Amino acid sequence: MTAHLRNAFLVLLFISCLFLISNRASAESKAPSRPNILFLFSDDQRADALSAYDNPHIQTPNLDQLVRTGFSFRNAFCMGSIHGAVCQPSRAMLNSGRSLYRVPMNLKGVITLPQLLKQSGYTTFGTGKWHNHRDSFQKSFTTGTAAFIGGMSNHLKVPVMDLKEGQFQNKRTGDKFSSELFVDATVDFLNQHPKEKPFYAYVAFTAPHDPRMPPAAAMKAYKKNPPPLPKNFMPQHPFNNGWMTGRDESLTGWPRNPKIVQEQLAEYYGMITDMDMQIGRILNVIKKNGFDKNTIIIFSSDHGLAIGSHGLLGKQNLYEHSMKSPLIFSGPGIPQNESSDALVYLYDIFPTVCNLTHTPVPAGVEGSDLAPIWRRDTDRVRDSLFTTYEDLMRAVRDDRWKLIRYPQINKTQLFDLKNDPYELHDLSQRPGEKKRVQNMLALLKTWQQKTDDKQPLTSDHPKSETIDLTGRKRKPDQHQPRWIIEKYFDSE
Repeated sequence: MTAHLRNAFLVLLFISCLFLISNRASAESKAPSRPNILFLFSDDQRADALSAYDNPHIQTPNLDQLVRTGFSFRNAFCMGSIHGAVCQPSRAMLNSGRSLYRVPMNLKGVITLPQLLKQSGYTTFGTGKWHNHRDSFQKSFTTGTAAFIGGMSNHLKVPVMDLKEGQFQNKRTGDKFSSELFVDATVDFLNQHPKEKPFYAYVAFTAPHDPRMPPAAAMKAYKKNPPPLPKNFMPQHPFNNGWMTGRDESLTGWPRNPKIVQEQLAEYYGMITDMDMQIGRILNVIKKNGFDKNTIIIFSSDHGLAIGSHGLLGKQNLYEHSMKSPLIFSGPGIPQNESSDALVYLYDIFPTVCNLTHTPVPAGVEGSDLAPIWRRDTDRVRDSLFTTYEDLMRAVRDDRWKLIRYPQINKTQLFDLKNDPYELHDLSQRPGEKKRVQNMLALLKTWQQKTDDKQPLTSDHPKSETIDLTGRKRKPDQHQPRWIIEKYFDSE
């Protein structure tokens, strides 16, 4: 009897162990895996500078493929800037998840997205442009190759260095075009990275930021078929917005020559096409190495660019073409070939990546997780959106209406974006829109309070809005190659 009881006990113990092991294995199989994140980030790319975004004049086959296999946010915005280098605050907001007036430009004292992922077990890799100080790059990435700690450079002479074991080394000047240089670094990382550990790869191109000097192969199509001028092209902006003669605005003369703007737009498109070709190399390696089964790919840009729209060239304005960026998520679990017109900020990417990687969102992050939008749990994360530039401009928009305020000249613009997407018809002085202007100004003030923006919207001593820049002298910056200086500066 004792032997029988002992045997029965052992059988029950064995069955119990099998049950526990089975349950644990089942739970582990159901536990969410942590996907790799490949973040491709361009520099100064308008939201409409993609063929898949209804622009037949540009060639972007690899980015178009991401659009087809992913989910696009068609109203993704940079909140704005406290100075002329809009790239820097945009990247500070992106990497902190915080709004403009609550994040230091050097990211000191702020946990960054790659730093957070590194702490939670990811290998974090960075290459390309990091405009927010070397210290924040060091704390953010496990490793980095060809990191550019700066704002802009000649694309054939990018000063770069590597990050190994927490220290920068191998300072050098890049030996090839910037996009190829950064993609080479990314391909090397992907080829060496073990499959069993998740990675976050941040690939920050300096294209299509000027100098607009695309490789010849990428320019062939545009020399044969130059892109048309923007539909809101103007020879000169109709009034002085306070930023009419900055560096970006001086890349061609006033009034804008349509032929020259068209040539610069072709070069801009050429930069994007070359970058797209290089992105194709990364996508091929992702697939070849089997990472595609567990990698979320994000593509975006820090902001847009005027490049002829409204008589402007730069991004130091609050029109849609300058504040809006492409934003695409593609990969396992993401709906394919779908999009949303929800109003989103680039700093919403931070909590969205936290959601995708099952990482707790740290305190201080103001962005909103965008996954509920592609899951169709909601159609929006906010009802309106606020943009800002220095002390010169403030704007607010909702699904249809947009108001821009210029405090230094006490000027207001009102646009009906549904019927006037190119912002050509200012309705602010129409008697029938007086109440709407008042309501939008009230909404603008609410946003200022929400974001700690202290800028008064009215000046007691307004400046003149009249300006004539005809014949104004210009000087090139030190990054422009000789042929651009000869073509766009010496010829005047």
